[in-house]
Amino acid sequence: MKTLILSDIHGNLPALEAVLQQEENYDACLFLGDVVDYGPFPKECISFLKREMDFGVIGNHDNALAYDVDCGCRGDFKRFSEETRAWHKSLVEKEELAFLRSLQPLTQISIDGDSLFLAHASPQGDLFHYLLESEVDQALDGITAQIVLLGHTHIQFHRRVGNTLVVNPGSVGLSRDGWQACYAVLQSGMVSLKRISYEVDKTISALWDCPISRDSKEGLSRVLRGEWKA
Repeated sequence: MKTLILSDIHGNLPALEAVLQQEENYDACLFLGDVVDYGPFPKECISFLKREMDFGVIGNHDNALAYDVDCGCRGDFKRFSEETRAWHKSLVEKEELAFLRSLQPLTQISIDGDSLFLAHASPQGDLFHYLLESEVDQALDGITAQIVLLGHTHIQFHRRVGNTLVVNPGSVGLSRDGWQACYAVLQSGMVSLKRISYEVDKTISALWDCPISRDSKEGLSRVLRGEWKA
């Protein structure tokens, strides 16, 4: 059984399409949160999840859009998030908001005999903490799953802590460790971290047609190209 693991799509349809073209045959799709904010294609990306997602959790940006609250994101990205979210809010319809609200912060599942624990930022249910690879040992209190899947940092890693494998697939739509679309695949009990090039200029071109400030367009374009320095 092949399971596709996606996180932090952030409205970047060209990046998502590149992943799906590379991994067109999969049996299940898991989502670790944040389908909206930053990118120019929120509705298309939500539509994909509504069709294809088998299990998923809510991200801090999904939560902010769904409930009209602060996203709690890092300060240098906050302006980008607020401007794109105001625009996304004008686009999404009631059923799309209902879909985001249906997502929970945590879920534990079993796939092909493996126990998996899904969270966006922290296994304890915090939507906002940027959990570094070096911190995961202390974050697993009470978690007994064989595999813990996390997103939020937009940085890929996998780390074994005792009998538990902790995996962050990175970000499909707004990677912070390069510019490619990042994701993971679970197959036969093994998790593989993957990344693939996509038509980033297509995303940037669509972004420049969005009703946000020039500063945010320039900043997000730099992030998408892997040029952003905090």
